[in-house]
Parts: sequence; C-alpha cells; structure tokens
Amino acid sequence: MDGLACFGNDPSDKPPCRGCSSNLVEPYIKCAECGPSPFLLCLQCFTRGFEFKKHESDHKYEIMKSDFPVLEPGWTAQEEMALLEAVMDCGFGNWQDVAYQMRTKSKEECEAHYMKNFINNPLFSSTLLNLRQIEEARTADTAIPFKPTDDPPRPTFDSLLSRDMAGYMPARADFMEEFDNYAEWDLKDIDFVDDDSDILHALKIAVVDIYHSRLKERGRRKKIIRDHGLINLRKFQILERRYPKEVQDLYDAMRRFARVVGPIEHDKFIESHALEFELRREIGRLQEYRRAGIQSFCSAKVYEHVKHVREDERRKRTMLVDVLQYIQDGRACQQWLSKQAAIDAGITPVVTTITTSATGRRSAPPLNLTGLPGTEKLNNREKELCQVVRLVPGAYLEYKQALLNECRRQGGLRLAQARALIKIDVNKTRKIYDFLIKEGYINKA
Repeated sequence: MDGLACFGNDPSDKPPCRGCSSNLVEPYIKCAECGPSPFLLCLQCFTRGFEFKKHESDHKYEIMKSDFPVLEPGWTAQEEMALLEAVMDCGFGNWQDVAYQMRTKSKEECEAHYMKNFINNPLFSSTLLNLRQIEEARTADTAIPFKPTDDPPRPTFDSLLSRDMAGYMPARADFMEEFDNYAEWDLKDIDFVDDDSDILHALKIAVVDIYHSRLKERGRRKKIIRDHGLINLRKFQILERRYPKEVQDLYDAMRRFARVVGPIEHDKFIESHALEFELRREIGRLQEYRRAGIQSFCSAKVYEHVKHVREDERRKRTMLVDVLQYIQDGRACQQWLSKQAAIDAGITPVVTTITTSATGRRSAPPLNLTGLPGTEKLNNREKELCQVVRLVPGAYLEYKQALLNECRRQGGLRLAQARALIKIDVNKTRKIYDFLIKEGYINKA
C-alpha cells in the first residue's frame, strides 16, 4: 500500500527507525496494524524482518513516499510541501529565495505554480471565501477591519511635535522617556550566585518583585494614555473645546477618574452630561417663554429677536459709560462714537488708536500665568517678560531654545536672524531678543 509521507522534508521532523534508530529516508515502511503511535522502519530493517514487542514481520504495512504528483505533473508531493515551507519561511513574493531554498525549481516555476494552484485555484478560493465569511459573521460585532494608514510621524528629538506628543514615538509605539525611567538601575548590579545566603537571596528576589511592580505601573499608565487618546495633548484640548463651558469644567474635573473606567465609558459619561446640560438649557428656555406668556414658537422667535436687540443696546450703553469713565479725552470719545456709528450702519470702520494722553497707546493688561504649563521652569525675570509680552511659557521656552541652538551653531545671532527663525510679531521678537542678550543667554553676531 502506497501513502503520502506524514512528515515534512526536514529529517528531524520524522521519528527515527524503530529498528536501527537512524533517520528515515523515503521510501520507508509504516506498520498498518501497530498503533496508535506510528511504527516506522527503514527498508533495511524491514527486509531483515525486524520484530519488536507486539510488532511482527507478517503485519500489513504501508510504503510511505512522496514522489508522486498531487496537483499537476512535474511537481511531486514532496516538492509541494517544500514549496509551502519555503513560502512560509521566505515570505510571499520573495520567489528568488523560495527557489534557492527548494533547489529543484526556478523562480518563475515556483511563482507560476503557487499562483495557479494556491491563489487562483477555484477550489481553494471558494473554500477560503467560505471560511472568511464564517469568521466575519462570527466576529461581526467585535472585529475592527484593518485599514492601511500612512507612515507614522517620526518627530525629531526636542522638536515641537515631539513635545506636543509627550515624547511618544509612533513608529515604535513607545515613549522616549518612560514613567519611572530609571527603574532598571536598581537591577544592574544584582547577580544571583550559588553561595548567596538565604537572607541575601530573599532580598534580591524582593528587589526583582519591586521592579516588576514598577513595570506594571509603567504599563498601566501607558495603557491609560493610549486608550484615552492623551498622547497628542493639543488635539485632545481642541476636542474638549467643542463642549460648552460648563461641560468643559466637568470634563476637567472628571479627567482624574478616567483611569477607573475605560475610554468608551468615560466618553459616554461626558456625552450624557453634555446632553443633560443641553436638555436643562432647553427646559430653562421653555420655562422663560412660559413666564413671558408665550405659547407658540412663532412668538418665541419674535421674543428672541427683541431680546437680542435689547441686550445689544444695553451693552452699547455700558461700553459708552466705560469709555467716558476711563478715557477723559474728547478726541478719543469722538473716534469711538464714529466707529460705533459705522458698525451700526454696516460699514467697516477705520481702525484708529485710542490714546490716553500724549504718552501713546493704551497697553494691554499683563498675562496671568497661573496654571499655564511651563511656568515652573521660568525664573522671575522670565515670568515678568512673558506677562508683559503676553506670551505663554511653553511658547517662550520653545523660542528661547531655538534661538540658543541657532546662536551656538552660528557663534552669534542678529535680530534679523531671530525674526526669520521665530514667526511671531516683530515687536515681541525684539523684546525676546533683547532680553536674551541682556541676560547673557545669546551673543550678538
């Protein structure tokens, strides 16, 4: 009886001969009566009539070989198995290495045979299609289809994008600086040797357990950041701004509890409260209509229009009172009244500068740095500069580092180079440049 060899081409995959323990080479003999484990013999032991325990020389047998065609003439079963193993090892499409591993077929023959019998074969394709449809039906509620994406961003070290992403490297799916970044230092000098005492051995085991707990905490924090989309903080803040002010405050207060629940549950919680806020606001508006005696939506539209007109008039009177109170200048008041008249008439007003006296333009109030990121990295003089220039600390630190790097590279820096490097208001750039020169951070070219 002839049969297909049940093992691969690698001799190590086949059990040895039960008679001489040598590696089996096709063709070889398989006993058809002994089992359940296969009883295999090489041809030499079979011709000698080898017997062992329950196996006798007159048992029925099968000749195991794979030199017969399976799918098409010219390709034996052994070569079919070798082709599949080579494609698995070298990868689909790498036909040059596949042919080199097979050694009996050319690159063109391997590609043509594989595409014809394993890719474009109607029998195989229909079977794979049915299996794919069954798998999709089974995982229709949970599976997320894969979609190819662009190459992930690869921000350079200490760039603006890298700081915005908190040092996250998408290509590696890891952070440049991990939480508890030096946890491995406690293990670098630990060495387990045979002559350690029990107490020392237990102490080393405890240190390793502590390190494992720190790794778990690191992984937990990274999972929270990834699940909740906190890597790009600027994008996260933009998404927050789509909510009303009350919901934003709730979002900010509940962010610390996001680690307790998953991202979907947290978003549902915020969305439900945003919906509750909208419903309460709508109910309050309907109650206001009822108190005003309005019973139809047409009347409500008229009421809203008149209400807006009344609020605009009140706001204009308030602005006029403020101007007359704080600006004791007839010319400035006349300019402001002309501007308001142009606005009411639907004409674009000519922007003029309102001055308090001959000293010049009214200055804007200083910027409040309380709670802004990066404030703790500034000294008192730098804080004063950011307040006067009205520049957030994060942007100032970025501009400062850019100017320092350019100054070190050029050996000095001119104001024109600073303005070309920092694309902001030229007056702010001049103040930053003069401040860094005065404090000794950079040198003039």
